[in-house]
Amino acid sequence: MASPELWLLRHGATEWALNGRHTGSTDLPLLPEGEAEARALAPLLAQQTFAAVFTSPLQRARRTCELAGLGGQATVEPDLREWDYGRYEGITTAEIRQTVPDWTVFTHPCPDGESLAQVRERCERLIARCLDTAASGPVALFAHGHILRSLAGCWLGLGVPGGALLVLGTGSFCVLGSERQQRALLRWNAPVKAAL
Repeated sequence: MASPELWLLRHGATEWALNGRHTGSTDLPLLPEGEAEARALAPLLAQQTFAAVFTSPLQRARRTCELAGLGGQATVEPDLREWDYGRYEGITTAEIRQTVPDWTVFTHPCPDGESLAQVRERCERLIARCLDTAASGPVALFAHGHILRSLAGCWLGLGVPGGALLVLGTGSFCVLGSERQQRALLRWNAPVKAAL
């Protein structure tokens, strides 16, 4: 039996993604360049048959999924929503570090937001759900930078903080799988040329 594969697809560019503002529940649309990034994924994804396609409920992920050609197959998965940043929603890491030096989402709390333990629980549920489906083929997950990085950290046994080691650009794709029964990154932060 083939090893399970999880294809992680980060949504295309939004205004806040480009200027580094933490975008959790704020439901921003894709910018034109973000739509181009999403469309650029379509030829790659058309070469693959997915057992399941899941997308965050937020419009930037759902629209990326649609433009990438998998919208008709997608199921909305609430656990794929981005982190709840609480009071840090809409501000940058540099702004947070003015009062909390060395702050990162992977090491410090978000006041009135989600804890690392809550994010880990979501990631573990997602992995379990995907493994149930992945026996039939790869699973595609359209979501956001921090939740996908956290998911990969958990996949690798590093937990949510492991996501700090994994840079992830907009409109990129990654593949989680295994080698010799050891979970591994098969591809990470792979860019696809976007034709504007």
